[in-house]
Amino acid sequence: MRSSPLLAAALLLTAASPPPSPHELVAAERAFADHVREHGAKAGFLAFAAPDAIMFQGGPVDATAAIAAWPDRDPPGPPLQWWPEFAGIARSSDLGFTTGPASIPVRYFSVWRRQPDGGWKWIYDGGTPLRERLAGGPETRPEFLALAAGTAGSAERALAEIAPLEAAIAERATTDAKAAHLGFLAENGLAGGPGHASQRGRAGQAAALDARPAMVRLSPQGSAASAAGDMAFTRGEARWDEDGQRRWGHYARIWQKRPEGWRLIVDLLVPERGEPPVAPAPAEGIADPH
Repeated sequence: MRSSPLLAAALLLTAASPPPSPHELVAAERAFADHVREHGAKAGFLAFAAPDAIMFQGGPVDATAAIAAWPDRDPPGPPLQWWPEFAGIARSSDLGFTTGPASIPVRYFSVWRRQPDGGWKWIYDGGTPLRERLAGGPETRPEFLALAAGTAGSAERALAEIAPLEAAIAERATTDAKAAHLGFLAENGLAGGPGHASQRGRAGQAAALDARPAMVRLSPQGSAASAAGDMAFTRGEARWDEDGQRRWGHYARIWQKRPEGWRLIVDLLVPERGEPPVAPAPAEGIADPH
């Protein structure tokens, strides 16, 4: 069978196209940090937030509205700095993440989505508070997640495949949160929790999960997936008991499709302040990455 000229041209174009690169996300993250340093937190965060971006402030909130209420001037003192240490991108080059240390004791985590104009903006920005600052500085060379070797074929199918896995984690986490997460974490995945330095590798994951609550009640609240169906971002509310007190916060995750199935690449538990709401916030509909 002879190939049509259009098919041949399409194959040639595909072969000539460069593979997706997380270097784009690192560049976006560094531009974001530079903008904050030069123009202040309010202007910088607004400039790089997607229209549908969310943050957690006593629960998930519209990021643009929340940031608009910040003071126009930063408080006195050294400017906030942060730098990417680990980054990954979807095969469809429309979704990705960066995470790393900051000039304060926190591990930041940003989830990025390509915008209609081709640029990148974050759809989630958060951070796990730590007891001590992580090592490194702005000159740190980030590590990159290898591109996925499998795909679900679409964002909708990816989220449909992940939903029962999220449910399985939530069910087991009520009795053994460590085992619930270790069962899905990739070997090079990152796990982190309140106060504990997030680490990759099996030993680091186990140590990080040991520092988290032993039993947690998890409620999914939102998700987004790449067009190729190889990467997804999920988030939700977490509740636990500690020293006889009710505690709460949220979780934020990156999933990647691999030949052996979906695996967690990033799983962070971030505490919230104050008393938890009377009931968990309702789950949102599927977020389309386009």
